[in-house]
Amino acid sequence: MITYRNYEDKDWQAICQIHDRARPDELKGSCDPRGFIPIEQDKEVEDLKRSKKFVACDGETVVGFVGVDEDYLAWLYVDPPHYGKGIGRELLRIGIREIGAGAWTIVLDGNKSAIKLYESEGFKEVGRFNGENNGYPVTCIKMKRLPK
Repeated sequence: MITYRNYEDKDWQAICQIHDRARPDELKGSCDPRGFIPIEQDKEVEDLKRSKKFVACDGETVVGFVGVDEDYLAWLYVDPPHYGKGIGRELLRIGIREIGAGAWTIVLDGNKSAIKLYESEGFKEVGRFNGENNGYPVTCIKMKRLPK
């Protein structure tokens, strides 16, 4: 059974490992795979540390996490063996509840499964911009949760 709880400092290694296992899937179709680097070597690690985080656990094992930074849903990753089990959806809902109205996120253009998930929870594309991932070009989509 999957349970959800507030992040604790002891979860740090687990969420870093989940990020590093799931990130290549996020980059597929969006960015040159050479743009991947482990989160602890990425400048964005400070953003992850700063965000308010919640984790999904299978027993005692952390299998996913969400991180919010004010109204920005900044992080949402599920360990690949646990894809398709509704964990990402529940973590997204936890993030939305934490943020409240006005939640927004950035999704890579080629990340079709993430786009579909966000759209199914009321997010709409509100803009696109060119970005970079560790020196490799990427198209980013800004999505915002609009009132129903």
